[in-house]
Amino acid sequence: MTKRPEEIALLAESGKLLADVFGYLDALSLIGMSTMQVNDLVDNFIVNELNARPASKGQYGYAYALNSSRNNVVCHGVPSTTEFLQSGDIVNFDITLEKNGYIADSSKTYLVGEVSPLAERLVQVTYEAMWKGIKAVRPGARLGDIGHAIERHARRNGYSVVREYCGHGIGREMHEDPQVLHWGKPQTGLALREGMVFTIEPMLNQGRHAVRTEDDGWTVVTRDGQLSAQFEHTVAVTGNGVRVLTLRAGEKMLS
Repeated sequence: MTKRPEEIALLAESGKLLADVFGYLDALSLIGMSTMQVNDLVDNFIVNELNARPASKGQYGYAYALNSSRNNVVCHGVPSTTEFLQSGDIVNFDITLEKNGYIADSSKTYLVGEVSPLAERLVQVTYEAMWKGIKAVRPGARLGDIGHAIERHARRNGYSVVREYCGHGIGREMHEDPQVLHWGKPQTGLALREGMVFTIEPMLNQGRHAVRTEDDGWTVVTRDGQLSAQFEHTVAVTGNGVRVLTLRAGEKMLS
C-alpha cells in the first residue's frame, strides 16, 4: 500500500506531465468545441507531445483519453461528437496519464464562457472542499479526517457530497487500496502512513446527493437534474504532511 521513494519520484513525473495536460486545456476557449474534439486533442497531446499514455484508454473497456462531465453529469461522462460546449456550461475533464509504468489521476471543472454566479460558486466551493481534504493529510491522521473536512465545507455552503464514488490508491494500477471517502467522521478509518499515494476527488451537488447511471453504463448524473462539480489531485503522504503530485503551474494549496 505504501510506495518507496523511487516509486513516488516516478509518480511525481507522471503527475507533472498530467499537470502539463491541464495547462494545455487551460489555453483552449472550449466554446463551440465538441467533447470528442477535446478528447482527441488531449489524446494527441499526451501521446505525441509528452510521450506518455492516456491510462483510461482501454481501462475497463473504456475507449477514450478522458471523461467529460458537463453540467448535471457527476462523473464518467463519455466524450461525444454531438455534445458541444456552450457559454454558461460547467464541464469536468477527468484525465489519467501513465509514464514509465506509473499512473497519475487528476480532474478540473472548467467554466465555459459566461457562467451564472450560482454555477461559479458551486465550482469554487468544490475546489475549496478538495483542498480541505488535502490539508487533512498527514502521518497519523485517518481517512475519516479527509472525508469529514470535505463534507463539513460542502454542508456549510449548502451543497451535498456524492457518496457512491470516492478517491483511491494509485500507482502501477489506476485503482488500488485504500478507498478514500469524501464524507465521514474524524479519527475513524485507516491511519495514514508516509509513502501512501491516493487521489482526493470530491463531487459536490447543488441539490441532493442522489445519482443515477444512464443507459450507456458510464455516465452518472444527478437524480434531480441540478449541477454537479468535481476536482481531483493525486497526493502522497510525506514524513510531515502531504505532497500534491499533480499540482498545476501557478496553483497553490488553499488554506
